[in-house]
Amino acid sequence: MERRIHPLPGDVPGTDRHLVSHHFGGARPGPRIYLQAGLHADELPGQLVLWHLIGLLAAHEAAGRIGGEIVIVACANPIGLSQGLYWDRVGRFELYSGENFNRNYPDLAAAAAERIEGQLGDDALANQQAIRRVLAALLAEQACATELAALRRTLLGLAIDADVVLDLHCDLEAVVHLYTTPAGEQQALALSRHLGARVILLAGDSGGNSFDEACSVPWDRLRARHGERFPIPAGCFAATVELRGQADVSDALAGADAEHLLQWLVERGAVDGAVLPGSQPDADCVPLAGTQELKAPRGGLLAFCAQVGDRLAPGDPVATLIDPVNGERHQVCSENAGILYAREHRRFVRRGSTLALISGAVARRSGKLLSA
Repeated sequence: MERRIHPLPGDVPGTDRHLVSHHFGGARPGPRIYLQAGLHADELPGQLVLWHLIGLLAAHEAAGRIGGEIVIVACANPIGLSQGLYWDRVGRFELYSGENFNRNYPDLAAAAAERIEGQLGDDALANQQAIRRVLAALLAEQACATELAALRRTLLGLAIDADVVLDLHCDLEAVVHLYTTPAGEQQALALSRHLGARVILLAGDSGGNSFDEACSVPWDRLRARHGERFPIPAGCFAATVELRGQADVSDALAGADAEHLLQWLVERGAVDGAVLPGSQPDADCVPLAGTQELKAPRGGLLAFCAQVGDRLAPGDPVATLIDPVNGERHQVCSENAGILYAREHRRFVRRGSTLALISGAVARRSGKLLSA
């Protein structure tokens, strides 16, 4: 294992931080796989999972069983990890700019489509390598006027030439679920059979330039522009993996998830071993645009009657809002036929708060599909 340090120049004197990546293999051919956790620094389960996985991979590397290269960044956001306010973590947004740490990654697709002109031919593998060179060169040209920009460029630089990118997150209270593009559906299903994901949410472009889409969407757009003339493979499968809820942090859960990721790495050909396809049931593959964001029509105490993982029908009750001043109660119900895959963890909410996310097979939204 090689441990690399990536400096992040601070925005004010005396505040420089750094990012740490762990690299396994690289001595023989195989896929290049990148995994990170903690981009939203208050989402902790994935960070513990990757430390368990680092231990497993170190043993396999010592035995010569790593093919290709596996790169792990267990703490992808030292900026957010250091933030706090009134004894609580603030890891989703940079406090100075208010920007979401998982939005506004460089969109390299249009520039790559122009620069790759004249470099494509009839060899799909050669085209893949040429595109990766162009993407890496364009990223290196990106200006880094702030520490946040440097963090984004550093993380994307570690992942831009990977065959597979997994960004580990969690929700407030949730079952395991995945986000990916339609082009990645089958690979996401294979992963979900190991991790036990209940829902796979598909969007060609969910809006906001999230980290995973910054890695995979350029390939989709390049195929749309040049694919009729030249063979362009799916150069990167990227997915956001939501590992349950914020409080689901334990060595037991993390160890099991790490073992499941290791089995998936064996199936991908990155680790030598007996291939054991995942045994969990297939997840529901549905459009992200089909999700119902169940909103609070009024503020009050929140009492759920539906649990994460429940399969709901239209009209099924999800929660009751209770006015603590006069005792009035208001029931909120599902409009979707789908799985309640995530919900609020606080038990007092304001009007307009998102109470729950319920998957749906029919698109009902458009534009930016991700939360703030």
